[in-house]
Amino acid sequence: MTASPIRVLELRSVVGAGGGPEKTILTGAAVTDASRIRITVCYLRGSADHACDIGARARVLGLDYAELVERTAVDYRVWTALRALVRDRAIDIVHAHDYKTNLLALMLARVAGVVPMTTAHGWTGHSWRETRVYYPLDKRLIGGFPRVVAVSGEIKKDLENAGVAPDRVHVILNGIDPGAFRRHKAKEPAARAAFELRPDTIAIVAAGRLEPQKRFDLLIRACALARQMHPSLRLLIAGDGSLRVELETLARQLMPGACTLLGHQADIRTLHHAADVFVQASDYEGTPNAVLEAMAMETPIVATAAGGTAEMAAPGLHALIVPVRDTTAMVAAIHRTLMHPDETARRVSRARHRVETVLSFAARMAALDGLYESAYRDGVPARNVVN
Repeated sequence: MTASPIRVLELRSVVGAGGGPEKTILTGAAVTDASRIRITVCYLRGSADHACDIGARARVLGLDYAELVERTAVDYRVWTALRALVRDRAIDIVHAHDYKTNLLALMLARVAGVVPMTTAHGWTGHSWRETRVYYPLDKRLIGGFPRVVAVSGEIKKDLENAGVAPDRVHVILNGIDPGAFRRHKAKEPAARAAFELRPDTIAIVAAGRLEPQKRFDLLIRACALARQMHPSLRLLIAGDGSLRVELETLARQLMPGACTLLGHQADIRTLHHAADVFVQASDYEGTPNAVLEAMAMETPIVATAAGGTAEMAAPGLHALIVPVRDTTAMVAAIHRTLMHPDETARRVSRARHRVETVLSFAARMAALDGLYESAYRDGVPARNVVN
């Protein structure tokens, strides 16, 4: 008896370039063994969102990709197109990734007989509508899924506190391709020159959406204080978002000429080749891809104990982890990283080994594929089995 591949629809709604989940979804689809799991990636985007580049990124990776354009927040044409996509691709499992697609996945389970799955990446929005309406509703929706992936233990606890059955929630930390993210010493001089860094400059780097929960304001304040001990320190922040103008103003006030907001960086590896220290200042995270990238690129890490960060990078072993919103502790950790190079080098080496093993993308996808297979066995009995 030979089983045909399980057909999975990765379904997500996004604005602009998205964030860490997009890297996980697209890279996962690209490396999955198509003889076992055949993935179609489908993104919903608004008709006025011309910054969305997911389709171009999917084409570069050679993915089976579909994009559904919404004229309004509730566009019934999208539902019709989505049902047709599920039918035409003979989808077995719809894997949703946010509150809108969670609702759609559960609806498709009712009308099309697919198995619904979801990944809880975290709830990082800050608007009243998100925090008081959408996110509580999303957690209720997640309770209706037979299998849920949580990207950190903290998110699993959040779901359990919201009433989701613990045995339905599986923690799978994000992963990274250690072959694609690797430091090459020979590339460092050109990278530093690209960012106009002198040989004696201490380059502190950070990456992420310029939104409140990332606390780049706190990072700027910490680096301004650290410059009192390390006058050659410069801060480079990669990413874009709603707080850009506000953060640029703060940087000019506290770090004139020493802080640059770089905007979106197509290849974050160049930034890491220029970096001396990576710092994450977030109040809240799922399992941050930016920390994974720093671990893989052998950039020393200072990070807040937000979300699954300390699950990925153990405090003192792979990174220096400081309390959330503690500027003084962040400054001390940056100083310690710079002043104790041998200790720092040992953390960097252990972090690289961890992404080559436990946090490799291959390990993550093996765990996820196992969930797909068990979900298929339990939810779609023998539909695509060929005798």
